[in-house]
Amino acid sequence: MEIIYFEPVFQEKIWGGSLLESHFGYQIPSNQTGEAWVISAHRNGVTKVVNHSQYSGVRLDDLYRDQQELFGYPKKPKFPLLVKIIDAHDDLSVQVHPDDLYAMKNETKELGKSECWYILHAEPGAEIVYGHHAQNVEEYDQFIKAGDFDKFLRKIKVKKGDFLEVTPGTVHSIGAGIVLLEIQQSSDTTYRIYDFDRLDNSGNKRELHLDKARDVIQFPHQDSPYNRPNIAERNTNTALVKNDKFTIYHGIINGQLDIDLHKDKYYLGNVIEGSGELVINGLSNKITIGEAFIVPYGDKTTTVKGNVELILSHPN
Repeated sequence: MEIIYFEPVFQEKIWGGSLLESHFGYQIPSNQTGEAWVISAHRNGVTKVVNHSQYSGVRLDDLYRDQQELFGYPKKPKFPLLVKIIDAHDDLSVQVHPDDLYAMKNETKELGKSECWYILHAEPGAEIVYGHHAQNVEEYDQFIKAGDFDKFLRKIKVKKGDFLEVTPGTVHSIGAGIVLLEIQQSSDTTYRIYDFDRLDNSGNKRELHLDKARDVIQFPHQDSPYNRPNIAERNTNTALVKNDKFTIYHGIINGQLDIDLHKDKYYLGNVIEGSGELVINGLSNKITIGEAFIVPYGDKTTTVKGNVELILSHPN
Protein backbone atom coordinates (compact mmCIF):
# COMPACT_ATOMS: atom_id res chain seq x y z
CA MET A 1 0.00 0.00 0.00
CA GLU A 2 1.32 3.42 -0.99
CA ILE A 3 1.10 6.10 1.69
CA ILE A 4 0.16 9.70 0.83
CA TYR A 5 2.76 12.36 1.72
CA PHE A 6 1.96 16.06 2.14
CA GLU A 7 3.81 19.34 1.65
CA PRO A 8 3.46 21.70 4.64
CA VAL A 9 1.78 25.11 4.59
CA PHE A 10 3.61 27.69 6.71
CA GLN A 11 2.04 30.35 8.91
CA GLU A 12 4.09 33.38 9.98
CA LYS A 13 3.38 34.62 13.50
CA ILE A 14 4.67 37.45 15.68
CA TRP A 15 5.85 34.82 18.16
CA GLY A 16 7.41 32.48 15.53
CA GLY A 17 11.05 31.60 14.94
CA SER A 18 13.36 29.55 12.72
CA LEU A 19 13.48 26.13 14.39
CA LEU A 20 11.17 24.58 11.81
CA GLU A 21 14.07 24.96 9.40
CA SER A 22 16.90 23.88 11.68
CA HIS A 23 15.04 20.97 13.31
CA PHE A 24 13.09 19.59 10.36
CA GLY A 25 14.77 20.96 7.23
CA TYR A 26 11.70 22.87 6.07
CA GLN A 27 12.17 25.81 3.70
CA ILE A 28 10.40 28.41 5.81
CA PRO A 29 9.33 31.86 4.54
CA SER A 30 10.98 33.89 7.34
CA ASN A 31 12.51 33.78 10.81
CA GLN A 32 9.04 34.47 12.24
CA THR A 33 7.54 31.19 11.08
CA GLY A 34 5.33 29.91 13.88
CA GLU A 35 3.46 26.99 12.36
CA ALA A 36 3.81 24.29 9.74
CA TRP A 37 0.38 22.90 8.90
CA VAL A 38 1.54 19.47 7.81
CA ILE A 39 -1.81 17.70 7.28
CA SER A 40 -4.70 20.08 6.72
CA ALA A 41 -7.88 20.48 4.71
CA HIS A 42 -8.87 23.67 6.55
CA ARG A 43 -9.60 26.62 4.28
CA ASN A 44 -6.92 28.73 6.01
CA GLY A 45 -4.14 26.38 4.91
CA VAL A 46 -4.75 23.32 2.73
CA THR A 47 -1.87 20.89 2.23
CA LYS A 48 -1.13 19.22 -1.11
CA VAL A 49 -0.02 15.68 -1.91
CA VAL A 50 3.61 15.17 -2.95
CA ASN A 51 5.62 12.20 -4.30
CA HIS A 52 2.64 10.00 -5.06
CA SER A 53 2.17 7.87 -8.16
CA GLN A 54 -1.42 9.05 -8.70
CA TYR A 55 -2.34 12.06 -6.55
CA SER A 56 0.67 14.43 -6.51
CA GLY A 57 -0.45 18.07 -6.54
CA VAL A 58 -3.97 17.30 -5.31
CA ARG A 59 -5.27 19.32 -2.36
CA LEU A 60 -6.31 17.29 0.69
CA ASP A 61 -9.81 18.79 0.71
CA ASP A 62 -10.32 17.71 -2.92
CA LEU A 63 -8.79 14.29 -2.27
CA TYR A 64 -11.11 13.75 0.70
CA ARG A 65 -14.13 14.79 -1.33
CA ASP A 66 -13.38 12.85 -4.50
CA GLN A 67 -11.52 9.70 -3.42
CA GLN A 68 -13.76 8.23 -0.77
CA GLU A 69 -12.19 4.79 -1.06
CA LEU A 70 -9.04 6.18 0.64
CA PHE A 71 -10.97 7.24 3.74
CA GLY A 72 -13.66 4.62 4.21
CA TYR A 73 -17.41 4.61 4.59
CA PRO A 74 -19.25 6.47 5.93
CA LYS A 75 -17.10 9.57 6.25
CA LYS A 76 -17.63 13.00 7.77
CA PRO A 77 -18.59 15.88 5.41
CA LYS A 78 -15.20 17.57 5.95
CA PHE A 79 -11.78 16.19 6.79
CA PRO A 80 -11.95 16.18 10.59
CA LEU A 81 -8.37 16.66 11.83
CA LEU A 82 -5.52 19.14 11.42
CA VAL A 83 -1.88 18.49 12.34
CA LYS A 84 0.65 21.26 13.02
CA ILE A 85 4.21 21.66 14.19
CA ILE A 86 4.51 24.84 16.26
CA ASP A 87 7.71 26.81 16.96
CA ALA A 88 7.17 29.17 19.88
CA HIS A 89 10.18 31.48 19.79
CA ASP A 90 8.14 33.78 22.05
CA ASP A 91 5.08 33.14 24.24
CA LEU A 92 1.81 32.54 22.44
CA SER A 93 -1.27 34.42 23.62
CA VAL A 94 -3.24 32.99 26.53
CA GLN A 95 -6.32 31.48 24.93
CA VAL A 96 -9.17 29.01 25.09
CA HIS A 97 -11.17 27.07 22.49
CA PRO A 98 -14.89 26.28 22.31
CA ASP A 99 -16.53 22.90 21.87
CA ASP A 100 -18.52 21.96 18.76
CA LEU A 101 -21.88 23.10 20.15
CA TYR A 102 -20.65 26.60 21.02
CA ALA A 103 -18.76 26.98 17.72
CA MET A 104 -21.82 25.89 15.77
CA LYS A 105 -23.90 28.63 17.40
CA ASN A 106 -21.31 31.41 17.41
CA GLU A 107 -18.84 30.86 14.56
CA THR A 108 -19.25 30.51 10.79
CA LYS A 109 -18.49 27.07 9.34
CA GLU A 110 -16.16 26.15 12.19
CA LEU A 111 -15.87 23.19 14.51
CA GLY A 112 -14.86 23.43 18.13
CA LYS A 113 -11.26 22.69 18.91
CA SER A 114 -10.10 19.73 20.93
CA GLU A 115 -6.35 19.29 20.64
CA CYS A 116 -3.30 17.57 22.09
CA TRP A 117 0.40 18.38 22.27
CA TYR A 118 3.52 16.24 22.03
CA ILE A 119 6.58 18.24 23.13
CA LEU A 120 9.37 17.89 20.54
CA HIS A 121 11.82 20.38 22.04
CA ALA A 122 11.89 22.52 25.18
CA GLU A 123 14.58 24.87 26.39
CA PRO A 124 15.58 24.36 30.05
CA GLY A 125 12.89 25.83 32.30
CA ALA A 126 10.35 26.21 29.47
CA GLU A 127 6.74 26.49 30.65
CA ILE A 128 3.24 26.29 29.31
CA VAL A 129 0.05 27.79 30.67
CA TYR A 130 -2.26 24.89 31.38
CA GLY A 131 -5.34 25.87 33.35
CA HIS A 132 -6.15 28.65 35.79
CA HIS A 133 -6.86 29.32 39.47
CA ALA A 134 -10.37 30.80 39.28
CA GLN A 135 -12.97 28.62 40.96
CA ASN A 136 -15.90 30.23 39.16
CA VAL A 137 -16.79 32.89 36.61
CA GLU A 138 -16.98 35.60 39.28
CA GLU A 139 -13.35 35.01 40.24
CA TYR A 140 -12.42 35.01 36.55
CA ASP A 141 -14.05 38.45 36.18
CA GLN A 142 -12.10 39.75 39.17
CA PHE A 143 -8.76 38.51 37.82
CA ILE A 144 -9.43 39.96 34.36
CA LYS A 145 -10.62 43.32 35.69
CA ALA A 146 -7.52 43.61 37.89
CA GLY A 147 -5.22 42.39 35.12
CA ASP A 148 -3.75 39.96 37.65
CA PHE A 149 -2.67 37.26 35.22
CA ASP A 150 0.21 36.02 37.37
CA LYS A 151 -2.28 34.84 39.97
CA PHE A 152 -4.95 33.75 37.46
CA LEU A 153 -2.79 31.53 35.24
CA ARG A 154 -1.49 28.07 36.14
CA LYS A 155 1.96 27.38 34.67
CA ILE A 156 3.79 24.08 34.46
CA LYS A 157 7.26 23.16 33.21
CA VAL A 158 7.57 20.81 30.26
CA LYS A 159 10.34 18.83 28.58
CA LYS A 160 10.86 16.85 25.42
CA GLY A 161 8.62 13.78 25.33
CA ASP A 162 5.77 15.17 27.44
CA PHE A 163 2.20 14.74 26.17
CA LEU A 164 -0.86 16.83 27.09
CA GLU A 165 -4.50 16.78 26.02
CA VAL A 166 -6.02 20.27 25.73
CA THR A 167 -9.78 19.91 25.85
CA PRO A 168 -12.24 22.70 24.90
CA GLY A 169 -12.55 25.10 27.81
CA THR A 170 -8.92 24.65 28.95
CA VAL A 171 -7.04 27.95 29.33
CA HIS A 172 -3.62 27.47 27.74
CA SER A 173 -0.57 29.01 26.12
CA ILE A 174 2.65 27.61 24.66
CA GLY A 175 5.65 29.27 26.25
CA ALA A 176 8.82 30.54 24.60
CA GLY A 177 11.45 27.95 23.71
CA ILE A 178 9.03 25.11 22.92
CA VAL A 179 8.49 23.19 19.69
CA LEU A 180 5.57 20.77 19.65
CA LEU A 181 3.38 18.62 17.46
CA GLU A 182 -0.29 19.53 17.73
CA ILE A 183 -3.10 17.23 16.60
CA GLN A 184 -6.49 18.91 16.71
CA GLN A 185 -9.92 19.13 15.23
CA SER A 186 -9.91 20.94 11.89
CA SER A 187 -10.69 24.37 13.34
CA ASP A 188 -9.01 27.76 13.51
CA THR A 189 -11.22 29.17 16.28
CA THR A 190 -9.27 30.76 19.13
CA TYR A 191 -10.46 33.11 21.88
CA ARG A 192 -7.59 35.24 23.20
CA ILE A 193 -7.67 36.20 26.88
CA TYR A 194 -4.30 37.92 27.22
CA ASP A 195 -1.56 38.83 24.70
CA PHE A 196 1.06 40.54 26.89
CA ASP A 197 0.06 43.91 25.38
CA ARG A 198 2.11 43.09 22.28
CA LEU A 199 1.85 45.02 19.03
CA ASP A 200 1.60 43.33 15.64
CA ASN A 201 3.68 44.36 12.62
CA SER A 202 1.25 47.22 11.98
CA GLY A 203 1.66 48.60 15.51
CA ASN A 204 -1.73 47.39 16.74
CA LYS A 205 -2.67 45.20 19.65
CA ARG A 206 -4.25 41.92 18.59
CA GLU A 207 -7.93 41.42 19.28
CA LEU A 208 -9.04 39.84 22.55
CA HIS A 209 -12.22 37.78 22.95
CA LEU A 210 -12.97 38.07 26.65
CA ASP A 211 -16.73 37.57 26.48
CA LYS A 212 -16.57 34.42 24.36
CA ALA A 213 -13.71 33.10 26.49
CA ARG A 214 -15.84 33.70 29.58
CA ASP A 215 -18.60 31.61 28.01
CA VAL A 216 -16.45 28.55 27.34
CA ILE A 217 -13.79 28.38 30.08
CA GLN A 218 -13.98 25.34 32.34
CA PHE A 219 -14.54 26.26 36.01
CA PRO A 220 -12.70 25.03 37.97
CA HIS A 221 -9.85 23.76 35.82
CA GLN A 222 -9.36 19.99 35.60
CA ASP A 223 -6.33 18.21 34.13
CA SER A 224 -6.88 15.57 31.49
CA PRO A 225 -6.26 12.02 32.76
CA TYR A 226 -4.31 11.35 29.55
CA ASN A 227 -1.45 13.76 30.31
CA ARG A 228 1.85 11.85 30.44
CA PRO A 229 5.39 12.96 31.25
CA ASN A 230 8.46 11.88 29.31
CA ILE A 231 7.21 9.06 27.09
CA ALA A 232 10.24 6.94 26.19
CA GLU A 233 9.25 3.30 25.66
CA ARG A 234 11.28 1.61 22.94
CA ASN A 235 9.92 -0.75 20.27
CA THR A 236 6.35 -0.03 21.28
CA ASN A 237 3.27 1.55 19.78
CA THR A 238 1.40 3.09 22.71
CA ALA A 239 -2.04 4.71 22.79
CA LEU A 240 -1.72 8.19 24.31
CA VAL A 241 -5.30 9.44 24.18
CA LYS A 242 -8.69 8.25 22.97
CA ASN A 243 -11.61 10.65 23.01
CA ASP A 244 -14.66 11.26 20.86
CA LYS A 245 -12.60 13.24 18.28
CA PHE A 246 -9.37 11.28 17.81
CA THR A 247 -7.06 8.52 19.01
CA ILE A 248 -3.31 9.17 19.17
CA TYR A 249 -0.49 6.60 19.24
CA HIS A 250 3.23 7.02 19.91
CA GLY A 251 5.92 4.66 18.66
CA ILE A 252 9.70 4.46 19.01
CA ILE A 253 11.29 1.84 16.80
CA ASN A 254 14.91 0.67 16.97
CA GLY A 255 15.13 -2.15 14.49
CA GLN A 256 11.76 -3.54 13.48
CA LEU A 257 8.21 -3.57 14.87
CA ASP A 258 4.96 -4.97 13.52
CA ILE A 259 2.04 -2.65 14.27
CA ASP A 260 -1.68 -3.28 14.05
CA LEU A 261 -3.41 -0.71 11.86
CA HIS A 262 -7.14 -1.42 11.60
CA LYS A 263 -8.49 -1.98 8.10
CA ASP A 264 -11.60 0.13 8.79
CA LYS A 265 -9.61 3.29 9.58
CA TYR A 266 -7.21 5.64 7.82
CA TYR A 267 -4.25 6.97 9.81
CA LEU A 268 -2.38 10.26 9.93
CA GLY A 269 1.35 9.86 10.48
CA ASN A 270 4.11 12.21 11.59
CA VAL A 271 7.81 11.37 11.77
CA ILE A 272 9.23 13.28 14.73
CA GLU A 273 12.72 11.72 14.95
CA GLY A 274 14.98 9.60 12.77
CA SER A 275 14.19 7.72 9.59
CA GLY A 276 13.18 4.32 8.37
CA GLU A 277 10.62 2.42 6.33
CA LEU A 278 6.90 1.86 6.67
CA VAL A 279 6.20 -1.46 4.94
CA ILE A 280 2.50 -1.97 4.20
CA ASN A 281 1.29 -5.11 2.41
CA GLY A 282 4.86 -5.67 1.22
CA LEU A 283 5.38 -2.18 -0.26
CA SER A 284 8.17 -0.13 1.36
CA ASN A 285 7.58 3.60 1.97
CA LYS A 286 10.61 5.64 3.07
CA ILE A 287 9.94 7.94 6.04
CA THR A 288 12.16 10.60 7.63
CA ILE A 289 11.93 13.35 10.24
CA GLY A 290 9.46 16.11 9.37
CA GLU A 291 7.40 14.04 6.95
CA ALA A 292 3.62 13.86 7.29
CA PHE A 293 1.47 11.28 5.56
CA ILE A 294 -1.81 9.39 5.49
CA VAL A 295 -2.10 5.62 5.47
CA PRO A 296 -5.32 4.92 3.52
CA TYR A 297 -8.34 2.88 4.61
CA GLY A 298 -8.28 -0.84 3.87
CA ASP A 299 -6.56 -4.11 4.74
CA LYS A 300 -2.98 -3.48 5.81
CA THR A 301 -0.23 -5.60 7.30
CA THR A 302 2.27 -3.05 8.62
CA THR A 303 5.88 -3.19 9.76
CA VAL A 304 8.09 -0.26 10.76
CA LYS A 305 11.84 -0.60 10.23
CA GLY A 306 14.74 1.68 11.17
CA ASN A 307 15.49 4.09 13.98
CA VAL A 308 12.42 6.26 13.97
CA GLU A 309 9.88 7.91 16.27
CA LEU A 310 6.30 8.25 15.02
CA ILE A 311 3.01 9.77 16.05
CA LEU A 312 0.00 8.06 14.44
CA SER A 313 -3.59 9.22 14.80
CA HIS A 314 -7.05 8.60 13.44
CA PRO A 315 -10.38 10.40 13.77
CA ASN A 316 -13.17 8.82 15.83
